[in-house]
Amino acid sequence: MSKAIQAIRGMNDCLPSETNVWQMVEAVLRRVASNYGFSEIRMPIVESTALFKRSIGEVTDIVEKEMYTFEDRNGDSLTLRPEGTASCVRAGNQHGLLYNQEQRLWYMGPMFRHERPQKGRYRQFHQFGIEAFGFASADIDAEIIMLSARLWRELGIDNVVTLELNTLGSNEERANYRDALVEYLTIHQDKLDEDSKRRMTSNPLRVLDSKNPEVQAALINAPKLSDYLGEESQQHFASLCKRLDAADISYVINERLVRGLDYYNRTVFEWVTNSLGAQGTICAGGRYDGLVEQLGGKATPGFGFALGIERLVLMLSGLEKTQNIRPQVDVYVAMLGENVDIKANQLAEQWRDEVSDIRIQCHCGGGNFKKQMKRADKSGASVAIILGEDEISSQMATIKYLRERKEQLSMAMKDVPAFLASLI
Repeated sequence: MSKAIQAIRGMNDCLPSETNVWQMVEAVLRRVASNYGFSEIRMPIVESTALFKRSIGEVTDIVEKEMYTFEDRNGDSLTLRPEGTASCVRAGNQHGLLYNQEQRLWYMGPMFRHERPQKGRYRQFHQFGIEAFGFASADIDAEIIMLSARLWRELGIDNVVTLELNTLGSNEERANYRDALVEYLTIHQDKLDEDSKRRMTSNPLRVLDSKNPEVQAALINAPKLSDYLGEESQQHFASLCKRLDAADISYVINERLVRGLDYYNRTVFEWVTNSLGAQGTICAGGRYDGLVEQLGGKATPGFGFALGIERLVLMLSGLEKTQNIRPQVDVYVAMLGENVDIKANQLAEQWRDEVSDIRIQCHCGGGNFKKQMKRADKSGASVAIILGEDEISSQMATIKYLRERKEQLSMAMKDVPAFLASLI
């Protein structure tokens, strides 16, 4: 017998027992994005490698270690997208959507990074992203953060997430701070781990969010980015905080929050939780005013975020927020007797026509009543409609409740559509 082929490590199947949770989460994401006037954009999974090197930065962990990159038959270097913002900007530039325009876009789909798989971190993972272009002031920063806060309320997890905020200032301000930080790190490099020493010359701001306690101890007296901000950057951040205060959105200012991608400037933020162990960030983003021009377009301000859907699903399951999610099947139709199945299927089709959102599963494969009820229970349906020869001849249906302690009842066939509508 041939050896069974397994899924690639870190690339997971989403089984039927899990997809109803995913569908619920995705429906909330779509609905809230639409509530704020955002339109969907869909980008290809494979892009030119140069796109990510130019946007994310050649000395970031993603580009150096994590991208799935290969040459196609023409010798072109291609990469499975590791994030969505760069692809969204590329699409906007290519199709003339960005310059001198305002765009509110969202996307959802798989991303790929070659990381060590662990709970909440996979090699194929799914992200939902929000991107806004053409808005330079802090009002869009605030509105998009409000949008993210609404997502948590809709999902029932707003009490277990915390918003962390920071500002990176302009590119010039950040460059001046970078020089001061490198000088400080050089003096204290004997207290840094190997990863931080490497980043000290390639991407020194990333040293600030090191998870090593000894490195964090060495950073206590490091220069602060806030001391290098000009008046315009300070006003932008103050305006954002004022708007969030007015919206009653709590936040913590974390001056060591820098994000791992080179294209960010000014506002950066993360939503973090203690409910996922080491993978505590569920949503992150910020402002990237130079990225459109960096990727060949005309200068256009941008702001956005991405969130990991796997982590949301893990949170909802761990917090027992999935019990009331609608099952895949609402009604199971059991049928007993000679040729009843033909009429039962006709009736099920009729009910689907009359109640468009109802989920009806008809029994197939024969079997006695006990077998059919086992199948009905396993389907997750809330009720079974039992149709036998007597029911068909008398134009009645027998309703058996599967999840509630209610008496079985008989109902006129003409009343079944209204009953089904009451279930959803």
